[in-house]
This record gives sequence, C-alpha cells and structure tokens, in this order.
Amino acid sequence: MSSILTNNGAIVAVQTLKNVNSSLTKTQAEISTGKTIGSAKDNAALWAISKTMETDQSAAKTLQSSLNVANATVTTALTGSDKVVSLLEDMKKLAATAANDGVDFTTVQNQITEKMANITSIVSGTQMNGINLLSTDGINGGATFTTLASLDRTSGTGATTPNTIVVNSLDYEADIVGGTLMAITDQASAQTAIGDIEALLDVAIAGSATLGAASERITDQSDFVGSLADSLKIGVGSLVDADMEEASARLQALQTQQQLGIQALSIANQAPSAIMSLFR
Repeated sequence: MSSILTNNGAIVAVQTLKNVNSSLTKTQAEISTGKTIGSAKDNAALWAISKTMETDQSAAKTLQSSLNVANATVTTALTGSDKVVSLLEDMKKLAATAANDGVDFTTVQNQITEKMANITSIVSGTQMNGINLLSTDGINGGATFTTLASLDRTSGTGATTPNTIVVNSLDYEADIVGGTLMAITDQASAQTAIGDIEALLDVAIAGSATLGAASERITDQSDFVGSLADSLKIGVGSLVDADMEEASARLQALQTQQQLGIQALSIANQAPSAIMSLFR
C-alpha cells in the first residue's frame, strides 16, 4: 500500500542515517582526541578505573621526584661523612708519628687541632635544603629524616596507605666533635690519642656505611616508583586510548554508509511523487 501521509522508506532511511551520523561523530571524536573513552558517559566503569590509575600515576611521578631530592640530601651527608673519615685517618697518622722519638709534639698537636676544626666545620656545614644529617638536631630541630616512599592502594577505590623511609641523624656533633681526644704532649699521650682517634674513626666509618645503605635503598625505591608510574600509564592507555588503525578503517566505512544513507533517503523522498502517475 502506498501512502502520501506515511513514508515508511523515508522513516527507515532517516533512522539509519541518524545512527550512522552518531557513530561517525563518535569515531571522529576518537580520532581527534586519541581516546575511545573520553568521559564517564562513554563507559562509566572503565572511566572511573582509569581516573584512579591516573591519580596514582601522577602521585608516583611526584614521589619519584621527592625521593630523588631525599637521596641528594643523604648523598650530601655521605660526602661529608667520608671527608670526616679521611681527616680522622690523617689524624691517626699524625698521632702514630708522635709515638716515636725525636718528634715535635707541639707541631703534631697543632696539626691535629686544625684537622679537628675542619671536622667541626664539615659537621656543621654539611646540609642540603636545611637538612643536616651529621648534626644533633639539624633535621627541622629533630634527629629523624623521613621521606614518603610509596602510597599503597589495597583496592581500586580504597584509601591508600603511606610508607616512609626513615634516616636517623648520625650526630657527629656529639659523637665525634664532642668526643674524647687526648692532647699529645709526649709518646704516652700520643699512644692514648691513637686509641681515641680509632674510636672516633669507627663511629665515622659506621656512619658512612649507614648513609650508603640508606642512599641505596632510596635509589632503589625511586627506580621502582618510576617503573610503577610507567606501568600505570601503560595501563591507563590500554583502557581509554583509541585504536587508531581500527578507528581509521571504521571512519572510511561510516563515511560510505553515510553517503549511501543520504542516497537512500533521497530515493525514499521521491516515492510519494510516483503516486501522481496513478491520477493521470
């Protein structure tokens, strides 16, 4: 039955063309933005997961930067500690020299005094960004240096748990600068001074080892957090990024369908005019 009031062919053609245009608009948006999921309306579940992963990735990159600064702080302290070790070794050699006959004890003692003054300067001046790991209270008035190592998430939307790395002050200010050191006036006092210096040297060597281990741990954590950030970025991409090859092929197909839909609508719109032939 032909009708001049209801054009079934045109209705079907219009509906088909609308669907094609909608798909074409979505595909063009994917190509222009590079994302198949650009907002929550595209896929609420995957969008929510990707946003949580994006915040974790951003936090991981920030943590990596903070860990690098923390490592620089510890490395600065390690440099100072190694210099203290070197000066104490020199002092031990001087004291050993004074344990022999025919030595100017006053000159040796003056040299040792100067080197201890250098150690005092190193202990008070070895700081980065106001943090001094060699002094008694050079860490914001305290003796504990803390850096955030990670934010661990136990579930997709759960709260994160912070984990920290703690480095304690070595307190060379009290243990070395304020340590016991016999003044050299003769062979006997020189021998006593050697023992005193060896005790201070043990403290400095142990301190350098502690700082070295802390620096290695921070470096490893920084590398891990950086790798984690990269993995999260890849994961987000797998969820929301558009497959450009597929999108390109789909665009070509939809453009062809659009042209055919317009042609079909044009043909359907001409159908009512054919009824005029019945009245001739």
